[in-house]
Amino acid sequence: MTPLLAIEGLGVRLEGPQLVDLVHAVDVALEPGERLGIIGESGSGKSLTALAALGLLAHPLAARGSVRVDTGHDVVEVVGTASRRLDRVRGTTMSAVFQEPLASLDPLMRVGKQIAWPLAHHRGLHGEALRRAVLDALADVQLAEPERIARSYIHEISGGQRQRVAIALALAAGPRLLIADEPTTALDVTVQAGILELLQREVTDRGMTLLFISHDLPVVSTIADRVLVMRNGRQVELGDTAQILTAPRDPYTAQLVAASRRLDEFLPRVGGRA
Repeated sequence: MTPLLAIEGLGVRLEGPQLVDLVHAVDVALEPGERLGIIGESGSGKSLTALAALGLLAHPLAARGSVRVDTGHDVVEVVGTASRRLDRVRGTTMSAVFQEPLASLDPLMRVGKQIAWPLAHHRGLHGEALRRAVLDALADVQLAEPERIARSYIHEISGGQRQRVAIALALAAGPRLLIADEPTTALDVTVQAGILELLQREVTDRGMTLLFISHDLPVVSTIADRVLVMRNGRQVELGDTAQILTAPRDPYTAQLVAASRRLDEFLPRVGGRA
């Protein structure tokens, strides 16, 4: 079976008077329907890896190596391909949800128009069919009052609602691969749980492939089949989630697992004193 996403020898370099390598030789492939988590501390190269996979690195950052995406019709090489030529891949084959929806959504455009664009551009909808599809997309991510949300600007809705809008936008054109880069980090704990539940439901119901990025190993362990551990821009360990949690091979991974277990033991005691 052809991988949906195949990353081989991926590196990211900061170009300038002095070249700085930020990501080194990442190798991983995702089969259709698979869920891969990327875990690591801040600055480990997780988000740069995701941006390189999407072809969204901006100068002075540059990717090398290979990122191949199977569109269902052909295999597209992302590295070295102009961003405008990847428009037929982004949205339809792969799409992304980022940490901060205030940065990824347009503050000057009503929510409904933002959802309408990929529906019109990729699915050819217009008129009443487009209006209905926009409302359905907002309702599908469990937003109450979709008509009111569609008329709103993003500053008029809550953080959790904005992230649901961002998910609706990412899913609008029916991508086969969703890249979720720290999608719950900026939200409070109760809202985080709802967003995670929504993502898992959407991925399952749509039969999608998921690349989920987080610094939170317990969260990744609930959503991913396999885990890629990164540190200082390097791939430290790759394995099944159960193996990573019970028998990590790398000392750094073992530290992450031990730290998450200590936190799980500590939090109930904190709650007990509150």
